[in-house]
Amino acid sequence: MLTIKSLESGYGKIKALFGIDLEIKSGEIVALIGANGAGKTTFLKTVSGLIQASKGTITFEGKRVENLRPEQIVNLGISHIPEGRMIFTQRSVETNLEIGAFGRKDKKEIGQDMEKYYEMFPILGDRKKQKAGTLSGGEQQMLAIARGLMKRPKLLFLDEPSMGLAPVLVNQIFKIIKDLHKTGLSVLLVEQNVKKALKITQRAYVIELGRIVHQGKSSDLLDSDEIRKSYLGEI
Repeated sequence: MLTIKSLESGYGKIKALFGIDLEIKSGEIVALIGANGAGKTTFLKTVSGLIQASKGTITFEGKRVENLRPEQIVNLGISHIPEGRMIFTQRSVETNLEIGAFGRKDKKEIGQDMEKYYEMFPILGDRKKQKAGTLSGGEQQMLAIARGLMKRPKLLFLDEPSMGLAPVLVNQIFKIIKDLHKTGLSVLLVEQNVKKALKITQRAYVIELGRIVHQGKSSDLLDSDEIRKSYLGEI
């Protein structure tokens, strides 16, 4: 589904990614883990077209996308749920979902999708007329996910979905991610809660200073002494 080879990008003259190779197959849920500043968010932004790749190729379903604009990439089927949620706080929950469907012409089906996500996230249905900024952190994350799903993506990027949430809400968000994957949606999960990320994903990549340094089955990485020491704080 997604094949990335020798990807490089950065910010002006500052290079942040150095020859990244990564692959996601249709129906997979894959983790990208690493410390703060390792390049995880830069990687997602580069694939999403928010940062221009300086070298390498990004192929999605057989089509080269590294030179496309963000809206073109979204229309092909990649939705990016950014770090920090980035919802429209002064707009209602309902309007945020409508914005997520921007570009779709099937008004009847847009309405059906909104009702589907109100059913999936009942609190959003209860508060659909409220300003999104009045929601709790966990509720805002649910809204960000639902908004990203409104384009009916084939591949979902999730950047730090558990950030700033209480443990009970973290568990709820991870259950939602698992349930979404069960529907057949492909997922790339960037998450600092490494243990939880490795428990719900099939494969994982470890990034350090803009380079992939480990990859393999998530269960194998979870059992790796090196990974447990470096990322789980275990001795």
